[in-house]
Amino acid sequence: MERRTFISAIAALAGSAAFPSFGFAAKRKVYANSSTGIAINGYDPVAYFTKNKPVEGKVEFSALWNGAKWHFSSDANRQKFLAMPDKYAPQYGGYCAFAVSYGSTATTVPEAWSIVDGKLYLNNSLGVRSRWNKDRPGNIAKANKNWPNVLK
Repeated sequence: MERRTFISAIAALAGSAAFPSFGFAAKRKVYANSSTGIAINGYDPVAYFTKNKPVEGKVEFSALWNGAKWHFSSDANRQKFLAMPDKYAPQYGGYCAFAVSYGSTATTVPEAWSIVDGKLYLNNSLGVRSRWNKDRPGNIAKANKNWPNVLK
């Protein structure tokens, strides 16, 4: 399925009572590339907080945590993460926060992110993030209830 078609399908399904899993996201504890094991598309989770934008990580600044390989844009960011990973790691293992609120998982893109109450949330697309933003507190409450059972 083409990416544009897939994103349109996700956006259409997101408003329905069911948000089925399409099987494209492995049921790992952390959303990571299935062949490389690199978490959240290789982007630096600390940079969302310090740079207020997605910043691509570098292989020379990597670390293993929670079963995945994380990339960082600097050694300083890697050290911040390793000192307090729960502060910087995205919620729901980096899976789409909106999908988790519907009891499923979906991949994420670096550009579709939000920081709410000091926590990083990622979404499948900018369109899905827009839908998730319409009821952040409600969607977070539903996702918190569903997580981590959606991995089973």
